[in-house]
Amino acid sequence: MLAAAPALAQTPPTRDPAQIQAGAYAVDAGHTQVGFTVSHMGFSNYSGGFSEVSGTLDLQPKSPAQSSLKITIPVASVTTTSTKLTDELKGDQWLDATKYPEMTFVSTKVTPEGKDKAKVAGNLTLHGVTKPVTLDVTLVGAGVNPLSKKYTVGFDAKGAIKRSEFGVKTYVPLIGDELHLTIAGAFERTE
Repeated sequence: MLAAAPALAQTPPTRDPAQIQAGAYAVDAGHTQVGFTVSHMGFSNYSGGFSEVSGTLDLQPKSPAQSSLKITIPVASVTTTSTKLTDELKGDQWLDATKYPEMTFVSTKVTPEGKDKAKVAGNLTLHGVTKPVTLDVTLVGAGVNPLSKKYTVGFDAKGAIKRSEFGVKTYVPLIGDELHLTIAGAFERTE
């Protein structure tokens, strides 16, 4: 007979910015995902992702415009459901992970859009090219993680880029130029 897992007491996460702790946060790499979707010849929308994300968040919930974000994504962590395609994406015809090992996003402006949403403008560097990008960000929740006991805050972010503007032009327009990005970000308070 298997013993039941112990119940973990948890105060429900809050979505009220007035209750969220301000301060410095670091990406919880094990619980942060970066995804992408692109049109595959107009027949399907093909998705993949990146892992091992790192970064920092200076969160000021009472003054969101004073917040800042920096995310670093290892390009070699790209993965899809096809091993062959994953290897191709790492190669020099696509992302060239050897020459350009990191993709970064650094915020330049946070504009609140209601109680739990914001537009986060910043500079995305991909494939050696830096361009402005705006992400639509939604607060998921904040509170003490019952397992790690760390104060954690989570956000979902969405945005789109034209990959050709970053020098990733292989098979455009056969493979879509517009690349949709999603970030499910978890951040743990460090101070």
